[in-house]
Amino acid sequence: MSRLEIEDLRVDFASRTGPVPALRGVSLSVGGGRLGIVGESGSGKSTMGRAIMGLLPATAKVSARRFQFAETDLLKASPAQKRALRGRRIGLIMQDPRYALNPVMTAGAQIAECFKLHHGLGGKVAKIRSLDLLAAVRINDPEAVYDQYPHQLSGGMGQRVMIAIALAGEPELLIADEPTSALDASVRTSFLGLLDQIIRERGMSLILISHDLHLVANFCDRVLVMYGGQVMEECTAAHLTAPQHAYTRALAACRPSLTERLPDLRTFTRDPAWMEAKS
Repeated sequence: MSRLEIEDLRVDFASRTGPVPALRGVSLSVGGGRLGIVGESGSGKSTMGRAIMGLLPATAKVSARRFQFAETDLLKASPAQKRALRGRRIGLIMQDPRYALNPVMTAGAQIAECFKLHHGLGGKVAKIRSLDLLAAVRINDPEAVYDQYPHQLSGGMGQRVMIAIALAGEPELLIADEPTSALDASVRTSFLGLLDQIIRERGMSLILISHDLHLVANFCDRVLVMYGGQVMEECTAAHLTAPQHAYTRALAACRPSLTERLPDLRTFTRDPAWMEAKS
């Protein structure tokens, strides 16, 4: 199993007023199992995923003491080396299929394109493999969905097509960036069951990016809690019910209750010391 090793990863974006830090010294290691990255919007979760995939814009300055996947140094890798990893060895499920899928290509054509690009398969074979993948992600009528455009798919169907695209390269590491945020509760449960089955059957590592503490606590093995581009706390998923850091406790306290009726949603006051302690 190929391992992802990150030490002191920093990402700064150029602006008119100077560099804006998005990641401030993040470290993590993934070599099997499921890692959840959780935190508020703007905490740096998606920036982390895009940095691993090599999808940050040219305005981003990336530095680290170590940033390596298997034998490849991601800091020194050429564009061609990054393309060879992207999709083929590291897969990505984006947040919302309405924006991530190409609106002028059918679902099947987008999956088949991955087989052609990553495995060099011809048109007929790529289509057969694509139909097999659509069936594998529990789509009942693969032939019909193959010829449909993204706007013809429901949110759940679109997300299944996204999984199929991510799996076409047969990656070793799968990054799922808020994959359930656009789904309703019933579809979300079905989607997570499918994702769980695929990860087990294919033996992939998973990085699950989410703002849902309950989801990562139940689906992942380990959890990183991020705030302001930094890791506030790292723990096993089992210990997320008894967080040690004040920020994690504040997040947990803000979760809506299914049994307690409250006049207002809970909020918390951010402590500047959270950032100072980690800088």
